[in-house]
Amino acid sequence: MKQQHDFTNGNIVKQIWIFSLPIMLTNLLQVSYQFIDSLWVGNLLGATALGAIAVSGTVIFTILSFIIGINNATLTILSQQKGKQNEAGLKNYINAFIVVLTAMAALLGIIGFILSEKILTWLSTPPAMIPEATAYLQINFIGILFLFGYNFISTVLRALGDSKTPIRYVMIAVILNAVLDPLFLHVFDMGIEGAAYATILSQGISFIYGVFDAIKRGLVPFIFPKLPTADEVATIMKLGLPSGLQMTVISAGVMAIMSVVNSFGSDVVAGFGAAQRLDSVIMLPAMALGTAVNSMAGQNIGANKWSRVHDIAKYGVLFNLFIMIAISTIVFVCAEMAVRLFIDEQDALQFGKEYLRIIAFFYPFLGINFILNGIVRAAGAMFQVLVLNIISFWILRYPLSYLCSLWLGDKGIAVGMGLSFVISSVIAFGYYKFGKWNKIELEPSRAAHK
Repeated sequence: MKQQHDFTNGNIVKQIWIFSLPIMLTNLLQVSYQFIDSLWVGNLLGATALGAIAVSGTVIFTILSFIIGINNATLTILSQQKGKQNEAGLKNYINAFIVVLTAMAALLGIIGFILSEKILTWLSTPPAMIPEATAYLQINFIGILFLFGYNFISTVLRALGDSKTPIRYVMIAVILNAVLDPLFLHVFDMGIEGAAYATILSQGISFIYGVFDAIKRGLVPFIFPKLPTADEVATIMKLGLPSGLQMTVISAGVMAIMSVVNSFGSDVVAGFGAAQRLDSVIMLPAMALGTAVNSMAGQNIGANKWSRVHDIAKYGVLFNLFIMIAISTIVFVCAEMAVRLFIDEQDALQFGKEYLRIIAFFYPFLGINFILNGIVRAAGAMFQVLVLNIISFWILRYPLSYLCSLWLGDKGIAVGMGLSFVISSVIAFGYYKFGKWNKIELEPSRAAHK
């Protein structure tokens, strides 16, 4: 238990730094699954196969998003229980989450497998990509429970103040994936299916190891599985349903933007796919800070220490601005070299490079959204963050990307997305400053902040 931190006392700046760094590394390792897949697929199978993975990855995230959203509720509920020092509450809610999320993962996995090809067709996926994208998508749905499982364990550990142990679990999966990808793609010549099988096998082994390790070392207060109580399920649904819908809104918004990208043809799809792989790495620090402040604020809300909650928000935003401005500068300078890691086709490369250079300096604004939404989410403001995400994606990002693409061509995709980052960060700050998120009570016993 030595790696588990109590965030209700101590130096906040030091805690944010120490706690978020392992999350950044863990997230970087997680992204490397798709990064490694893309490197091998792009170089061995070509731009069409890489585009198929980009489209499939968007769909996977959408179908999985409801589970991921409820997993976010895990962080809020468990971190508040930790702040209250309620050991019985921790054990019971961990059990409840396991039961609810396992059932949902299985259900969404089956539905996603059956509807894979139809979803890709609805997205206006280029016909040449549909067979490979469908195969990649269906195989990933087979392993959806593994993806959920080790992410859930990591979330529980972070709620308890441990951001270091998850690195071990993810590292195992990454190493396995790095070995299995070239084996399945090059040696066994399994095509795009080989990349998918390598990913789910790696995640499955990591998940199983994580469960045994957490039990053996007593890292998580598990209890023998039982049906959760009605009150536990009600609390999970109260936060989990709007939180799940948050992720669904985000994912559906990404899919809608993908439909705009698809309308420009295979070269733009491939270039966008490469840029999105880099996007997922670029935003890791902001995402890690958002997760860190969620856990830290949750513990302090549970302990009713609101002055520390606001300090966590302030320093989280400052950390984000410092880090993301530096990263944006590097991205602008190295855009072409970075995109060339994935693709050599000139038209696809040109789009990817221009996309990154346009959007690079909008990233800090997107990071502000991660930080402030993480803070208010820690209080249980899941429905309110859902509304903020609807505004961000469906009132701002998708319409602006579409309209700017009509005006500026394929360059307008990045311009529209960048403008939406700026406007949505202003709205997020407005809700943090003037909203009533600090009056929300997950349980009647918690005093509201006046």
